[in-house]
Amino acid sequence: MRYTYLGPTGTFTHEALNQVIDPETDVAEPSVDVPSAIRAVREGEFDRAVVPIENSIEGGVNATIDALVGEEPLVIVGEALVHVSFNLVARPGTRLEDITRLATHPHAWAQCRGWVAEHLPGVVHVPATSTAAAADLLATDDELDFEAGLVSPLAGERYGLPILASDVGDTKDAVTRFIVVSKLVAPPEPTGADKTTLQVHLPHDGSGALLTMLEQFSVRGVNLSRIESRPIRGSMGRYAFSIDAEGHIANERVKAVFVGLRRVCPQVTFLGSYPRADRREPDLERGTSDAEFVAAHRWVDDIISGTAY
Repeated sequence: MRYTYLGPTGTFTHEALNQVIDPETDVAEPSVDVPSAIRAVREGEFDRAVVPIENSIEGGVNATIDALVGEEPLVIVGEALVHVSFNLVARPGTRLEDITRLATHPHAWAQCRGWVAEHLPGVVHVPATSTAAAADLLATDDELDFEAGLVSPLAGERYGLPILASDVGDTKDAVTRFIVVSKLVAPPEPTGADKTTLQVHLPHDGSGALLTMLEQFSVRGVNLSRIESRPIRGSMGRYAFSIDAEGHIANERVKAVFVGLRRVCPQVTFLGSYPRADRREPDLERGTSDAEFVAAHRWVDDIISGTAY
């Protein structure tokens, strides 16, 4: 397999890549940003991309959510979870009082801004394409408009930058979720601890539209672990919903959800069924197991054939 990922080397995405890649047979190259990584898969340059999709502090990664839906279908075939922490690094000789501008990825900044406000009041955030990109620039570029960076421990170590402060995140148990994106393939076999990602357009923009969509899940006992609205391009006031549902498209209850959504929503995009990284199985409500769905279908078939009532 040929993998690409949000680079450069040393990002949290690189750590996620190491969880899913086979180092003996697979190869990997970094991409400059999330859209570039996903586009490289869509255009056939790589077989798979590893990119962030959700953070426990900031929520969804919009660049990933938006890039997944395009003219060429893509699907998610796996995921990985990475516990994230940040170090404040700078060039040798830099002191805390020397810092006026600080570079890091926007999601990293959001997870550290409380610490920065307390210890470095007035410091300006300089957005970087990744935490490792900030470290790379500090280590290699002598003409920068920032003096320090918030980076992963791996990036700081790789680029040999002195640590001015360690583990500076505002939330100590922060986690980022990463996905493995592929061109259109059949979903992996269900494991019993799976997740399904999809995007849905509402059936209309009147009252009750969101309820109509959500009822397709609730009446079949399918729990949602993530739901986020994203604007439909060129349509002010209209939104699509990016959703993670517990279960696999091969599960009878999830199949029934897709049938219901297809009937009432103008657009439903399947974005993959894949094993959960935490391997947690869903708590099924009574009447929602595959066996119960199959038994109910068989009962109706028997009524139609005149062998039951």
